[in-house]
Amino acid sequence: MSHASHRTRIKICGLTRVEDALVAARMGADAIGLVFYAPSPRAIDPVAAARIRDALPPFVQPVALFVNPTEDEVQAVLRLMPEIMPQFHGGESPEFCASFGRPYLKALPMGRGADPVNEAASHPRASGFLLDSHDAGGVGGTGQAFDWSTIPAMDRPILLAGGLHPGNVFEAVRGVRPWAVDVSSGVESARGIKDSARMAAFINEVRRADAGISQ
Repeated sequence: MSHASHRTRIKICGLTRVEDALVAARMGADAIGLVFYAPSPRAIDPVAAARIRDALPPFVQPVALFVNPTEDEVQAVLRLMPEIMPQFHGGESPEFCASFGRPYLKALPMGRGADPVNEAASHPRASGFLLDSHDAGGVGGTGQAFDWSTIPAMDRPILLAGGLHPGNVFEAVRGVRPWAVDVSSGVESARGIKDSARMAAFINEVRRADAGISQ
């Protein structure tokens, strides 16, 4: 994929404030992630999430992160934000994920006990797979990186997550060449509070890696 227009997409996840989402979008984030999982320190309710969505400029994709939700929990978000892309992070069945009749992202664990190839194959309707560092049966968000050399060939876009930050994303993009990178805690000053300087550094490092790939 070494052509002149190589561009790794960037998703910044776990946003809880309108101002952080605006800064992320203006700096060049392609997508922003909103967490609908109550135990998370970055959890947000659908009404607050819709306020963030309403503030976004055009062509920035909101993504809804769920972990083993009920159908009603997903539908409550989709009713308020029909354009949002669901991202399922738990043990959701392919049938459940596809039941909402729209493209979705599925997180695949890359830690102990993981079988990402078979799990990906069981999700024919997923538009992409988010590779995270949790063990099989976990839910991600560990803030730890995994061994990128273990990433198998996939037939659909890969979103690389798990412990990314401004100090390692250049190496990640050059080594893995994912469709997108996904960062949350790596650009925060506190849980759920994004740091504009760290977001800028992260995005700059991705662009620097892209420039090297394109040469």
